[in-house]
Amino acid sequence: MGLLKQYFNQTRKPEGVLGKLMISGMNGGHARMADWGMAYLKDVEPQRIAELGCGGGRNAAELLGRYPMARVTAVDYSALSVEKAAAYNAEAIAAERCEVLQGDVSALPMESGAYDLATAFETVYFWPGLEKCFAEVARVLKPGGAFLICNESDGTDAASLKFEQIIDGMKCHTAEQLEATLKAAGFTAITVYHHPSKPWLAVLAIK
Repeated sequence: MGLLKQYFNQTRKPEGVLGKLMISGMNGGHARMADWGMAYLKDVEPQRIAELGCGGGRNAAELLGRYPMARVTAVDYSALSVEKAAAYNAEAIAAERCEVLQGDVSALPMESGAYDLATAFETVYFWPGLEKCFAEVARVLKPGGAFLICNESDGTDAASLKFEQIIDGMKCHTAEQLEATLKAAGFTAITVYHHPSKPWLAVLAIK
């Protein structure tokens, strides 16, 4: 595997030196897209938030800032991401407003029916068995809880589809595919938002 391909494969589970570089890039590179998606949470006032696939922890920090009364549990499959996210949110962890856990989204290490909001920014491309993972998200949410998915790819843009051939295990989902899988996992009242000039996609689903 060439060095460039090795680097891009760090998006799935960052490890080692290349993984550190990838995480640093994620925190800055995805910020505008993540903030665009969060704008659709204007009617949500969560007390407990699950930030799934948290990467370097920037979006967990943004959620803490937007919801000063909320607590955030950030989860990532990568030990390196957990380390970086914990360092990024050290003050919030010390204040007992944030915790960072290593875990698999197909078997979340979290209690059932405890969260008002779950978020997944630029991560569901890599979730194995998407319906099972979405069912796990539904499990940890309270009735009426919201799940926000935000992707840079709408599953049809040529640039992102090329990355499916480069990054092992990556799958770019269309809005229709995400909506169908969310419904199968028990979500209702699903709303899809498309960016007016970019292939960005946000999906808000209610349990």
